[in-house]
Amino acid sequence: MTIDLARARADKPGADHVTHLNNCGAALPPRQVLDRVIGHLRLEATIGGYEAADREAEALAGVYASAARMLNCGEDEIAIVENATRAWDMAFYSFRFKPGDRILTAEAEYASNYISFLQVARRTGAVIEAVPCDGAGQLDVAALRRMVDDRVKLVAVTHVPTNGGLVNPAAEIGRVARDAGIPYLLDACQSFGQMPLDVEAIGCDMLSATGRKFLRGPRGTGLLYVRRALIDRLEPPFLDLHAATWTSVDRFAINPTAKRFENWESNVAAKLGFGAAIDYATAWGLDAIYGRVRKLADELRAGITRIPGATLHDIGAERCGIVTFTLAGHAPEAVKAALAAQRINVSTSSSASTRLDMTRRRLDKLVRTGVHYYNSEEEIARTCATIAELA
Repeated sequence: MTIDLARARADKPGADHVTHLNNCGAALPPRQVLDRVIGHLRLEATIGGYEAADREAEALAGVYASAARMLNCGEDEIAIVENATRAWDMAFYSFRFKPGDRILTAEAEYASNYISFLQVARRTGAVIEAVPCDGAGQLDVAALRRMVDDRVKLVAVTHVPTNGGLVNPAAEIGRVARDAGIPYLLDACQSFGQMPLDVEAIGCDMLSATGRKFLRGPRGTGLLYVRRALIDRLEPPFLDLHAATWTSVDRFAINPTAKRFENWESNVAAKLGFGAAIDYATAWGLDAIYGRVRKLADELRAGITRIPGATLHDIGAERCGIVTFTLAGHAPEAVKAALAAQRINVSTSSSASTRLDMTRRRLDKLVRTGVHYYNSEEEIARTCATIAELA
C-alpha cells in the first residue's frame, strides 16, 4: 500500500497552517483522533465521567486489542499508561538488582533511562555498562555478545535515539539477549508509529512506547508490553486497587496480566484517542508509513548537504525520519526560531538528552527535525530553501 498524500493531508487539521517537522517531539493528530477525544469529553460533560467510561467499556477493551495486533502479542501482555517514561519506569523498577549485577545499554541511550540506571546503581551497587558503537554508529552487536556473562541481569536499549537518525539493530540485540536468557527492555518511544514493530521478531521481553510522537496520538498516552512468561516475575514498584486486589485484611493478589503495571485512574478520552491513533496508523500500514518517512528524510538530508555551512549529524546503518544538523555561525535555537517565523516547526536536541553519544561525537546541541508521511515534497524543499537563506 502506498500513502495517498492528498487524503493524509485532508485528515490533518493543521495541514494548511504549518509545516510540521517536529514529529519526533509531538506529531499532529488526524481529525479521527481529535474527534474521538473531544467526543468523549463531551460525553463525560453530559452524563458523567464514570457513566461515560461504562458506556465505552467495549471500546476501551478494544484499545488493548488494537495495540496487541500492532505489536503481534497478546492483549494480556499490554498495559496502557500515561506516557512512555512511566511505561519504561514500571518495567525497569520492577527488577531487583544487587551489588555487581550488570546492566548493558547503548551509547546513545536517552537521559531519562540513564538517570534511572544511575539511581538504581547508587542504591544497589549494580553496574551500568554502555556497549560500544560499531563503525556505522549503531550498537555493536558483536561487542554486546562478548560482554554477556552471568552477571548481566538486563539489556536495555533505545530503539531510535532522540538524536541522529539512528535505528539500533533491535532484532539482532534480541537474539543475543534471548540466547543468553537475559531480559531485554526496548524503548520504542520514537519508533512506535513510525515503523513496523513485531515483538516476536524483535525478541524483546518488554517494550515501552508513547502516543504523542509518530503514532499521532494524544499527549499523556503510552503503553508497556511485557512478555507473558515474564509478567509473574516482575512486581511493579507500586500498586493500587486496579493493579492488585485486596483479598483479605492482610493479603492482596497482583493482577496476573500486564495490567498490574497500570493504575486505576486514567484519562479515558485520551485512552480512546490512543486507540484511534493505533487503528489509524494500522489502516495506512506501517510498512507504507515507514517507506514514505524514509524517502522524505533522505530528500531532506540531500537538501541539507547542499547548503553551505550545514552539517548533517545522522549516524547508523539504518536511518529513520529523524534528521539532525547544525548550521555554521547559527546557534540551533536561532535556526529553530528562524524556521518558526516561516511557520516551519523543528526542535533542538542537546547533550543533556544523550550525553554519552554527544560527548563522544563532540556535539553540544543540534537542530532536530522529524518528517512524517503527511509532509509533502514541497514542504521539504521549502524547508531547505529557508535554511539556505540563513546560511
